[in-house]
Amino acid sequence: MTRFWLGGYGGDMGGTADGIGLLAGDDGRAPTTLAYRGVAAAALSPSWLAQHPTLDVVYAALEGAGTVQAYARSGESTLAPLGDPVEAGSDVCHIAVAPDARSLIASCFGDGRVVRILLDPAGVPMADAAHKAAALRAALLGETAEAQVPAGVGAAASDPYALDGEPRASHAHAAAFLPDGRIATTDLGFDLVRIWRVGAEGLRIDHEVVLPRGTGPRHMVVHPSGHLHVVTELSAEVFTLAAGRDGTWAIVSSTTSSLIANVGADFPSELARSRDGETLYTALRGSNTIAALRVKGSGETVEPLSVTDSGVDWPRHILVHEGLLLVAGQRSDDITVVDLDERTGAAGSIRHHAPAPAPTHFLPVR
Repeated sequence: MTRFWLGGYGGDMGGTADGIGLLAGDDGRAPTTLAYRGVAAAALSPSWLAQHPTLDVVYAALEGAGTVQAYARSGESTLAPLGDPVEAGSDVCHIAVAPDARSLIASCFGDGRVVRILLDPAGVPMADAAHKAAALRAALLGETAEAQVPAGVGAAASDPYALDGEPRASHAHAAAFLPDGRIATTDLGFDLVRIWRVGAEGLRIDHEVVLPRGTGPRHMVVHPSGHLHVVTELSAEVFTLAAGRDGTWAIVSSTTSSLIANVGADFPSELARSRDGETLYTALRGSNTIAALRVKGSGETVEPLSVTDSGVDWPRHILVHEGLLLVAGQRSDDITVVDLDERTGAAGSIRHHAPAPAPTHFLPVR
């Protein structure tokens, strides 16, 4: 049976979900008969989910509460809290678990914080007293100096365009672990991709890649070649980054936004890729479409391929699975399954549709 844990927005975030849901289908080969089977674990707005690399443990970003909660499998279709929730930051919206399972990175949209939370051998997040104290100081006193940031929290970003106009706010949105062990994070508010190292003292910034002003980098995928593709929410583009011989990342190409979206009316959400990395997909909130993009060369070039209807309102998350594309309709309280052309990779017709409460993220059940 095909099954997925389903993140969603609850009442504290204007949605209808009561926690982590379960989607299950009768066809074991492909998710073409998915149905919402109820709540697997009660939670407040578990908007993003992540799997432990080796254990049957799921992590949820409880966005409205600003915390991260671990859950362990307690049955075939249920999850139970594992340990206590750990404070991350305002509007924590993304979690990435380290391949070595020793930590996770939480990205916080509300206050721009990038937080490294340690995991014990059982996968339980470990709260850090210094982390909590620094978060309180930052909230009360506005402290941002790196020397005042504890090991678990990355140094605050600064706006590279601060002198060009009105003050802006930092909005961390996603993290990705790079092949060399470093970590990339996006800052949608400051138009940055930040590259981090993890040392004895925790997260430390290595360098930053500044994107054009007003692009709004949101989510990323790592190409099999090592290139990093970044979708921008505000300019509806996909930028491709690569590391030079000295390890410094830089932009090597970008799409033309007008070819895939109506800029100012369409706001890309997730970026997903085919298993071979030859096709990228992004959901366009606004026109409610799915844009497919072809990756060329050794991953350094991306060009528009096709645009098709998503079948939902406000497609928040998409997931490539078994040659199909799952789409979460945050505002329409439903999900769709979209065909993908085996030859070209283009998204095609809607194969399946099912109701689900304010869905925001799919996670395959291990």
